[in-house]
Amino acid sequence: MPRLQAVFWDVDGTLADTEMDGHRPAFNQAFTDLGWGWQWNRDEYQRLLAIPGGTQRVAQYAIERGEVLDATQLEDLRRCKQHHYLNRIRGGAVKFRPGVSRLLNQFVHAGLQQWIVTSSGRASVEALLEGLFADGEVPFDGVVSANDVERHKPYPDPYLCALERSGSDLDGSLAIEDSAAGLIAAHEASLSCLVTPSLWDLQLPKELHRACAVFNHLGEATRPHLQTSGPPCAKGLVTLEYLQSLFDSSC
Repeated sequence: MPRLQAVFWDVDGTLADTEMDGHRPAFNQAFTDLGWGWQWNRDEYQRLLAIPGGTQRVAQYAIERGEVLDATQLEDLRRCKQHHYLNRIRGGAVKFRPGVSRLLNQFVHAGLQQWIVTSSGRASVEALLEGLFADGEVPFDGVVSANDVERHKPYPDPYLCALERSGSDLDGSLAIEDSAAGLIAAHEASLSCLVTPSLWDLQLPKELHRACAVFNHLGEATRPHLQTSGPPCAKGLVTLEYLQSLFDSSC
């Protein structure tokens, strides 16, 4: 049977609840600073999250408004937004989703490779890791970000890049995602994928049949998960042993 060798983590909405409490307020402050006159409420931002990647999201929103942004404007916004996003992280606005820290530590102790695979830019990833791992003990072996591939999720390119760079076998690798775009990308790369859905991804429900298993989160001892599909997982906790069982059952 194939053995689990590598885990590829999505970031926004998977590792941490970054979108509504991190990225959205940071975008809004940047819009104000630059005098653009835009503000994204929760409903508007939820709709825009169907577009993976912050720069792509902004560019598409501008097109919808009949506006054209050049590369300089997009770069100015990225820098300004990143400044506010980092400040929010340092202020404690962004936390791990339930069970993530526990599972990260299990994987480290088991000697598994762990990679980040995201449509966010490298600067955003580095800012989040700085905030979440204040002691500097980052458990990831590498990062594939929007800076590393031309086509982002839902294209498989980020995962194909991660497989190549990590040197891990396809049959021994698992993706953990929260979105339709991420799940489709993993599926198109022929990767097994576990999903902990973001509630604001309205496209995800019709794609969940592609997942090995679906949980509202990964589970804590005092906060057990709720499972909606996949082989039964005991005690309300997704564990390394459970993930290995997915491979044993040819997920």
